[in-house]
Amino acid sequence: MNNKTIQKIPLDHRDSKKIYAVVAAIFAVLIFSGFYLEISFIEMLMGLPSFVMFFFEKFFPPNADNFQQYIPAVVDTLGYAVISTYISTIFAFIFGILISENTNKFKTLRVITRGFVSILRNIPFIIWGALLVYIFGIGGIVGVLALILVTIGFLSKSYAESIDEISGDKLEALRANGSSYFQILFHGVIPQFVPAWINWTLFAFEINVRASAVLGLVGAGGIGVLIDTNINLFKYGEAITIIAVVVMIILLTELVTNSIRKRFV
Repeated sequence: MNNKTIQKIPLDHRDSKKIYAVVAAIFAVLIFSGFYLEISFIEMLMGLPSFVMFFFEKFFPPNADNFQQYIPAVVDTLGYAVISTYISTIFAFIFGILISENTNKFKTLRVITRGFVSILRNIPFIIWGALLVYIFGIGGIVGVLALILVTIGFLSKSYAESIDEISGDKLEALRANGSSYFQILFHGVIPQFVPAWINWTLFAFEINVRASAVLGLVGAGGIGVLIDTNINLFKYGEAITIIAVVVMIILLTELVTNSIRKRFV
């Protein structure tokens, strides 16, 4: 008699009715949104050829006669991203330490800091820019401040999660040896946190380069101002050239940050 135990492979018994219900619910929400907003998908499809014709007739060929005038705006855009990322990194590191359970044992302080950071993060940068324009007027300081506020919110949460993921064994060993809070921080937390810090900071810089180009549309300076001005003046050829410059900046930024990430992370 064969005593070998026959092992049965469990079959996937997921209820297909639930999948159908979820798909039906998604379509129901889509249809409701379309009716509520009075959006006709048929009109959208019918208007698509006109949009394509308009785009190619008006925006092409690109006009690069004033290309040299774009350079200061490009430098401004990159400068906003650099300054905002640099300043945000400092504040986000402090807030990240206050939010993480590994580095802050005071629950009340963690909750208050997390709430403050959540407010910063959940207000889009374009709204921060629009609000700050009313306070400071049109100019570069608006773009920098808007990016700083949003980036602090984003990086603080990301830093805190990375600090929370640090193994507690080494930290416990340092505590058992009587190390002070700052000794644990500098010898236990920061060395393990550095790779994540580089990764998140580079990611934030990429986001800020894209955002700084868009912020110009609300008067916050940078190359976005040139896009907005040329479109309003019906200079579509120049506008598409500037948009192409923005795309090149973003691609170069991704190339550089990926290279740094591969080398140090």
